[in-house]
Amino acid sequence: MEELENIVVLTDENGNEVSFEYLDLIEYEGAEYVVLLPVEGNEDEEVQILKVEPIPGSDDEESYVSVENEETLFAIFDIFKEHFADEFDFEEEE
Repeated sequence: MEELENIVVLTDENGNEVSFEYLDLIEYEGAEYVVLLPVEGNEDEEVQILKVEPIPGSDDEESYVSVENEETLFAIFDIFKEHFADEFDFEEEE
């Protein structure tokens, strides 16, 4: 993982580097989650929510892992929307 200002470069499962804008760090039920927005792509891209996990045997390195629990994802997204209500126009799904 590489950080430049608020840009985070992650490597996907295929070894490709993908750039994200780091938007928020949210604590929820004893864990930390990052909210990232893909830098490249169309304007309809969705934010990515990943769980922050320490790398075993490392003092300060961490990894971001997918969140499978939909209830957790929705709860974190609701907190994110509260934090950024004035900065983003959130579309409500029907």
